[in-house]
Amino acid sequence: MHVSVLVPSSLVREATDKREATRKLGYVARAATVFRADRLIVFDDPEGERGTRWDGGFVETVLRYAATAPYLRTEVWDERDELEYAGVLPPLRASPQTGSGSTDSGSLRQGIVTRVGPEGRVRVNCGLQHPISLVVPPEMAVDEGERVTVRISSRRPVRARLVDEAPPGYRVERADLPDVLGREDAGFRVATSRHGVALTPSLLGRLAGRIADDGLTVAFGAPDRGLPEMETVGTDRESVTEYAAEVDANRDTPGRFDCWLNAIPNQGSETVRTEEAMFAALATLTLTET
Repeated sequence: MHVSVLVPSSLVREATDKREATRKLGYVARAATVFRADRLIVFDDPEGERGTRWDGGFVETVLRYAATAPYLRTEVWDERDELEYAGVLPPLRASPQTGSGSTDSGSLRQGIVTRVGPEGRVRVNCGLQHPISLVVPPEMAVDEGERVTVRISSRRPVRARLVDEAPPGYRVERADLPDVLGREDAGFRVATSRHGVALTPSLLGRLAGRIADDGLTVAFGAPDRGLPEMETVGTDRESVTEYAAEVDANRDTPGRFDCWLNAIPNQGSETVRTEEAMFAALATLTLTET
């Protein structure tokens, strides 16, 4: 099942310092990894960024860094101001959808092309003791510095090949919210909001089949600034309450959500942090029958 998670550029607007902002983004990265999100998309919320120290560029950089395999971070990332407190990020330890774990044979690993050689061969650093020489498949074109996916079939001796597959974990994108919702592969489009319709077992049963068939795109708001308040959503607090009761109100309407859901209808705290809402919503919306 394809899963896209959308978070606003104002995600860390309430953070008092860079360490706190980085730590919060680490929890967001963990949630995306735990529930096997394919894409973690940062959408612009310029109004929410006003007066804040940490903009969408900071959010995007930290999330990209977190998604980079630890053995590639030194080579991929130079010293950057945004990554001053990257050491507080929790390890993601993303596992592949199929095959064995990341350190075993048959696993997928991130790699970076360190040199493009003759006869369709490249040297790739993929976290083994030394960079390895691999043949580029005819359907692929790679450049020096490009990140690629390597399938390891044997470690002693090393046997590996380049594959046209996504590596374990999520990939980060930056895009406008309406554009993301209008994509053909957006699947079932969910906005999370405390003003949405309460997510119940019976409602989840109605949604599960469609999510399994079409995939899922789910969006989250920022602290003290939910999705209804964001201009890019094209709605307001009152209209959310008005049409949220009809789950298919905007079905097949490009650039809009299919439904607004309250994933924590009986919340015990006045506010729910974005990273907490992610764990609560994704834990239910990604349930499968097997």
